Amino acid sequence: MPKIKPISDLRNYNEVLRDVSAGEPVFLTKNGRGKYAIVDIADYEKTQATLKLLSELNKGRKSGEENGWLLHEDVKAHFERKIYE
Repeated sequence: MPKIKPISDLRNYNEVLRDVSAGEPVFLTKNGRGKYAIVDIADYEKTQATLKLLSELNKGRKSGEENGWLLHEDVKAHFERKIYE
């Protein structure tokens, strides 16, 4: 169940921060609407890494569509050559 608190609870920020844990952010509301999320740093870093990976995968997909796809044998041979260089 999500942890939702009014932003006014930040007056006791230690208590709010105590409720934040990996996989369980605390959502803060302002005037009854969701406004902020406080997340564990590990979750933040995981999210950033996921976004970067998805961005790189999207670049690869676009490159394949525009310039043609490589056969998996060619990719494998490329990396095998890199190991021995």
